[in-house]
Amino acid sequence: MPIARRAALAAPALLLARRALAQGGAFPSRPVRLVVPYTPGGVSDITARLMAEPLAALWGQPVPVENRPGADGVIGTEAVARSAPDGHTLGLVSVGHPVNAAYYKLPYDTLRDFGFVTQTTATPLVLCAGRGFAPSTVAELIAHAKKNPGVTFAGTGGVVRLAPVLFGQQTGTELSYVPYRGSTQAHPDLMAGRVDIMFDTVPAALPHISSGAFKALATTGAMRAPQLPEVPTVGETLAGFEASTWGMVIAPAGLPPPVLAKLNADCVAALRRPEVVEKHRTLGAEVVTSTPEAIRAFTEAEMRKWGEAARKAGIEPQ
Repeated sequence: MPIARRAALAAPALLLARRALAQGGAFPSRPVRLVVPYTPGGVSDITARLMAEPLAALWGQPVPVENRPGADGVIGTEAVARSAPDGHTLGLVSVGHPVNAAYYKLPYDTLRDFGFVTQTTATPLVLCAGRGFAPSTVAELIAHAKKNPGVTFAGTGGVVRLAPVLFGQQTGTELSYVPYRGSTQAHPDLMAGRVDIMFDTVPAALPHISSGAFKALATTGAMRAPQLPEVPTVGETLAGFEASTWGMVIAPAGLPPPVLAKLNADCVAALRRPEVVEKHRTLGAEVVTSTPEAIRAFTEAEMRKWGEAARKAGIEPQ
């Protein structure tokens, strides 16, 4: 749908929301729906459920979590974009939100059609390989890949696919993409050496690292992962490299500023509760909160970063 037409359709809902606020309507005045555009059980879903209880207590209204998976998060995210901009429909999305712009011709504009409330989490990836793969450090991997073009990497889409693409571009190495539908499908081949490396999420890879089935060459955050403190970051060898998954709360574009300010303050308070922080750490994620302006700017930067990596790799939006 063209952006101008979406704006025209959204105008009546925005006008109603502003009239309600001007007439003294308190927010929230009814249940606040929290849409998670992914299947249950992932970090985004767990974050939403951990936030829902303290938010319901703050607001005196139920906060039901609604999983609406499909099309790598596009279906549920579109539902948020088309909702009334009154704060009663929120979404909890991942780094897939900006990354999807590199893969798909989306039915919404990633920036203009949304209000940005706060970042929620940051979760580094881990560069791992099977025990039989010769390199054990980033430097050794780079040297090996330069001598042996076509080192294979398992990818499942999104940043898990684009992180090794960016790594190859920054190191001048030729890596070969082997697609998988999910991490669990890739893990047996990584263990058996049928695929050489994988940039996977720390929670998904950690059990196999702990058992000795995988070896961890590096993590991809700005700092070492608390769960793998002895494992260096890629950036310690390749300056400036960073590739993390992360989450954020979004809303439809056009929220009245007082509602956006309240959403930010209350979501940040819910995320900073000690039990919420600790639960995320057990999952390999760190709670990270922000202002609406900061998370919008970060999303825009991530779009540029991953969009450029995809274009250089010849990936065109479908």
